[in-house]
Amino acid sequence: MQLNHYLNFQGETEAAFLFYKSVFGGEFSFIKRYNELPEAKVTTQEKDYILHVSLPINEFTVLMGSDTSEEFCAQNNTPFIKGNNHYISINLDAHEEAEAHRLFSALSVNGQIEMALDKTFWGALYGAFTDQFGVKWMVNCQLNVNE
Repeated sequence: MQLNHYLNFQGETEAAFLFYKSVFGGEFSFIKRYNELPEAKVTTQEKDYILHVSLPINEFTVLMGSDTSEEFCAQNNTPFIKGNNHYISINLDAHEEAEAHRLFSALSVNGQIEMALDKTFWGALYGAFTDQFGVKWMVNCQLNVNE
């Protein structure tokens, strides 16, 4: 299991991550925009927003982030508030699927589920929530490609 920091922005992810890259060095290991999302429901302005970016900091840490779309905020009743844009991301391997379910269930008790733990188009089991203490969490378990 790996714990990483996940930052959300509203249209500033690319600028922020180019800045972080200039500070920490390295190269993006992954970058995808909303216009690459199947059936994307975003405004014209948001089509070039960052859906997901990963910047490895060292062998143990990856700084990740994305832009939050207006549609996503409306659907999940979670308005974007600058400063409230940080998640702890739990990343697990395919053989840890049961642990992903356990952690999601245990940590989200008395919290608010933002996105139920479910299989995604990027080949992972993913879910997000705010725990009972107001801490935002993501659980991402990369599944085998053959599933």
